[in-house]
Amino acid sequence: MTPSPDLDTINSPDTDMKGYSNSEANPLDELPDEVEMSFFDHLEELRRRIFYSLIAIALGVVGCFIVVKPLVQLLEIPAHGIKFLQLAPGEYFFVSIKVAGYSGLVLASPFILYQIIQFVLPGLTRRERRLLGPVVLGSSILFVGGLTFAYSLLIPAALQFFINYGADVVEQLWSIERYFEFVLLLLFTTGLAFQIPIIQLLLGNLGIVSSTQMLAGWRFVIMSAVVLGAILTPSTDPLTQSLLAGAVLGLYFAGIGLVKITGK
Repeated sequence: MTPSPDLDTINSPDTDMKGYSNSEANPLDELPDEVEMSFFDHLEELRRRIFYSLIAIALGVVGCFIVVKPLVQLLEIPAHGIKFLQLAPGEYFFVSIKVAGYSGLVLASPFILYQIIQFVLPGLTRRERRLLGPVVLGSSILFVGGLTFAYSLLIPAALQFFINYGADVVEQLWSIERYFEFVLLLLFTTGLAFQIPIIQLLLGNLGIVSSTQMLAGWRFVIMSAVVLGAILTPSTDPLTQSLLAGAVLGLYFAGIGLVKITGK
């Protein structure tokens, strides 16, 4: 049986809360697979990971372009009752490329994330590696949640506002290119905005910011959420901006709770 540290050792200023002396490294702070690599080896590894990621993106874009018509029809659903026009030669073709590009990037994102993890993994301690699973899973769920939130709430709310505003003045004939610029940008930015709790979890567990400090800045956060809602939404209607700002605030305070649960 391994003897436990005595009271004098535990109470010593040179000993941390776990019973490890400051001169004795905590096993959680060690690099389990420490491998010496030169600067050029790191560059070569980075180049290889980027190359693999670009191949995955290209395959994803090509695959989505093959089935782009159902994707376009799916993204047109929130604008029910609107007739889309092609106002210039090749407009729908370039829209198809944009839709396939965004969709292919989303499709390839798990593989890209895997390549990023494989690149940084050798430099992570055991303590930092324990965060990988929750961070990757949580980030994926939140990104999909952001896409769902934008598709089911933000986009219909914004479109309904614009349709009702000019219904008795103009006939609703929209450029298909402008519409998809609006929809794709709102989907992508909302998915990124939903990563706020993951960023908070990383900052808290790396000891950069505590949950108490996060909560203390709530006034600044509310103002920032309103500004962020105005910046990220391509429309200017207050309803869409308020919905996104409210979602950002909810995610921020949920992130504080998550950091608090982890003891930070």
